[in-house]
Amino acid sequence: MLLNTHTYYSLRYGTLSIEAIIQQAKENNYDSIAITDINNATGVFEFVKACTENEIKPIVGMEFRNGDEIQFIALAQNSEGLKEMNDLITDCNLNDISIPSQWDFNHCFVLFPLGKTSIEQLKENEFIGIRPNQINKILFDSVAQKSKYVILNSITYKDEKGFEVHKKLRAVDHNLLLSQIESHQIAGNDEYFIPKNKLLGLYAQHPQLIENTNYIINNCSFSFNFKEIKNKKIFTISAYDDKLLLRKLAYDGLKYRYGINNKIAKQRVEKELEIIDDLGFSAYFLITWDIIRYSMSRGYYHVGRGSGANSIVAYCLRITDVCPIELDLFFERFLNPKRKSPPDFDIDFSWKDRDDVLDYIFKRYGHKHTALLGAMSTFKDRSIIRELGKIYGLPKEEIDRLIKQPNSPLNNNEICKTILNYYTEIEDYPNMRTIHSCGVLISEEPMTTYTALDLPPKGLPTVQFDMYIAEDIGFEKFDILSQRGIGHIKEAAEIIYQNRGIKVDVYDIDTFKKDKQVAKQLKSGDTIGCFYIESPAMRGLLKKLHCDNYLTLVAASSIIRPGVASSGMMKAYIERFHDPNGFEYLHPILKEQLKETFGVMVFQEDVLKVGHHFGGLDLADADVLRRMMSGKSRNKKHLLEIEDKFFNHCKAQNYPETVSKEVWRQIESFAGYSFSKAHSASYAVESYQSLYLKSHYPLEFMVAVINNFGGFYTTRVYVNEAKMAGANIHLPCVNKSNYTTIIFGDNIYLGFIHLKSVESSIAQHIEIERKKNDDYKSLEDFTRRIQIGIEQLIILIRIDAFRFTGRNKRQLLWEAHMLINKDKVISNSTELFEIAKNEFELPVLEHNQIEDAYDEIELLGFPITMTYFDLLKTDFRGECMASDLINNVGKKVRMVGSYVTTKPVRTKRGELMAFGTFLDVEGKFFDTTHFPPSLKQYPFTGSGVYLILGKVVEEFGFPSLEVAKMVRLPIKGDSRA
Repeated sequence: MLLNTHTYYSLRYGTLSIEAIIQQAKENNYDSIAITDINNATGVFEFVKACTENEIKPIVGMEFRNGDEIQFIALAQNSEGLKEMNDLITDCNLNDISIPSQWDFNHCFVLFPLGKTSIEQLKENEFIGIRPNQINKILFDSVAQKSKYVILNSITYKDEKGFEVHKKLRAVDHNLLLSQIESHQIAGNDEYFIPKNKLLGLYAQHPQLIENTNYIINNCSFSFNFKEIKNKKIFTISAYDDKLLLRKLAYDGLKYRYGINNKIAKQRVEKELEIIDDLGFSAYFLITWDIIRYSMSRGYYHVGRGSGANSIVAYCLRITDVCPIELDLFFERFLNPKRKSPPDFDIDFSWKDRDDVLDYIFKRYGHKHTALLGAMSTFKDRSIIRELGKIYGLPKEEIDRLIKQPNSPLNNNEICKTILNYYTEIEDYPNMRTIHSCGVLISEEPMTTYTALDLPPKGLPTVQFDMYIAEDIGFEKFDILSQRGIGHIKEAAEIIYQNRGIKVDVYDIDTFKKDKQVAKQLKSGDTIGCFYIESPAMRGLLKKLHCDNYLTLVAASSIIRPGVASSGMMKAYIERFHDPNGFEYLHPILKEQLKETFGVMVFQEDVLKVGHHFGGLDLADADVLRRMMSGKSRNKKHLLEIEDKFFNHCKAQNYPETVSKEVWRQIESFAGYSFSKAHSASYAVESYQSLYLKSHYPLEFMVAVINNFGGFYTTRVYVNEAKMAGANIHLPCVNKSNYTTIIFGDNIYLGFIHLKSVESSIAQHIEIERKKNDDYKSLEDFTRRIQIGIEQLIILIRIDAFRFTGRNKRQLLWEAHMLINKDKVISNSTELFEIAKNEFELPVLEHNQIEDAYDEIELLGFPITMTYFDLLKTDFRGECMASDLINNVGKKVRMVGSYVTTKPVRTKRGELMAFGTFLDVEGKFFDTTHFPPSLKQYPFTGSGVYLILGKVVEEFGFPSLEVAKMVRLPIKGDSRA
């Protein structure tokens, strides 16, 4: 009887979760129900599964609207009907057109609101919905008319409070005050569940409507195979041909990777190929290979990672660069006969190349079969209060106070109380459909078989469901990511060739692993700019582990993750690494399974091994546990079932309860954070590429890092690193600099891209014009050739980009105003003959270095011609330098440091503490720890140079400073201020 039900996937309209709808349907004795969300099919499969589990007949539909105006409701008679609905809404979304007032469906029933169309125009499958409050309007209609009427009892909310939530969501959606919402913008005040017998009683005098409604219900049948893989199944023309092609490619790669006589590798390739074929995953591997093949043909760099990196076939296909034999990675742990989904492949490309790779995928596999994976953002935390505050008309200051000081007495009013009351009602409601960061789906059937498609700003069709639903219905995504680290590796190789004429093969990983200079660099923690290993915490860990080899780095790449670190097991690992005989394993089974990692669960494989061998879980459940711990499942019920199995087995084996609980605690600490060993190994490979480039070509490497942005630190830190490596750093110059930073020998010229407020079009044209028509000869020559206004020209002068003229900045500013009227822009032109230049008599104008430094700070964000230390009013530079900290362990020292970064954390008591990183006057890093009492009394007060008093402590050879007091030091002022 319910043919028009909105879930909360009717964004900013519906208020009921699918679970709540099913519960309400059961309580009110409905044995069938239709989901008809507005312009989307997001909840269809979640709804179908929930209905089936609760023995309710699911009817799949969609409500088509233009804004607030409903056009019609469509109800799928079968799976073809769902595709028809998805096709229509997809066409409207992708082509930015309105939904038509009617549509010819072949496999759907269509319901029009009363008054939307005439009975004479209705086709056989079309009806008019009569709401309970419209019954009186049809009292005198003929039998013929009533033959086209059906019951239309819409469902949008649960009760009166739900109606209030709905109205608030509508106000948020329309960006209106709550008082401004009009009746046509909200649902009716009767769109809630009533018992089925009561609903039938309302229509008792119109049995034809009941009969028509039952006719629709009985003729709608939607079934779905959740277990069947929905990915593209065939890469060539048949599964058999896929098998043959994959075998050929694998053996070609086997020769490339291992030569022709490696029996162990050959045996493993054979075994994997058999498993891949048996499970029907040949096409999945071939599609991934095809994407890599295309990218390599274009000269793009990539990194393949994820659990799929356990595969030797993937290694031979050059999808990954991780040798599973070297790392003792077992393919069966991630792809075994009990697992029905393929392993994960995460493919990283440079941020500059990813869009082209995506364009290839869509064109190669077709827009009808390819889409980006969607995601769902929800109402969270501050955003809820901010949105509710706006619809009540609260000023920004009052909203900020309500967020930051909810217990303030100034919030003791009805509006604030109402907002806080409805906060919990709206929390976690879906808010808007967005795009998954990297997921791509390639389907066997047209994508609209399963979902309608949106066209977000990214410009590529995107499914309307998220990764959880995708996996639930049988999709395996391809993760195509962009990454700045790959960008700087690729660009560094190009810059090295340009600057030195040396070609570097960045894929010669075996050489990098054996390189002594790389090992020394890694052990020292001198890894600024290197992918994944440049953060203060990671540099500290590398020093503590005395890490000088690939395998230790693989472990470190996972140990640093929050799960291991927060559980206390990172510290345990370091201690056991240095003293492998100085601890006891929790249980003999853990010694057997975790000997390689000293009894610490470091990788996802460790969770799987412990769950299986210690917890008694079968491989399928252990793998589910691993996936849940890596954040790839949200089935909490299943996790609880597995937890029960785990503890029941432990009890049956008579394990000490304390041991069982501690093992489970360690497993839980991995939630959402654990890496597979293959994934960590893939990161370590990329780290080694960066390390090799930095060790042997530090200047070119740092230029590449600067140009790719996106590193852990600001540009200032990377510029300092280049300077420490021997570079001469130059401010932007119109005759030397490009749009991005460039290097000539040991001279690095910062790019115009770093100048704040300079228009990118002007910055790029400076380089283009200079390369086309030679260097600029003077300021006047520059203004004739570059179309530029006085404001933009002043920025270039203030950053000393015309220093080649020999005139100081004040003289150039005077000349600029003579050359360019403030309200006039000089058009660029290149004269056939050089015109005689005007000569200006300029007065003597002085300037000083401090003014230059302030100009640089304002325009670049940091000084170049002076350091922050040079700007200090004091000459004191500290009693101890970073390089001498290790010789002062246990002593209290005063240090002077330029702020780099800080990481605030909460203690177990909820108190705030922080870890800081600074540069000393010599350009060397040192790290600080700020415990709650010290941080509270001596907080960070922004960027600058600090005087720090603290005690030098040391852990496994890594010194740092425990701060007692800290204050930011005053600097010399700008005389122009």
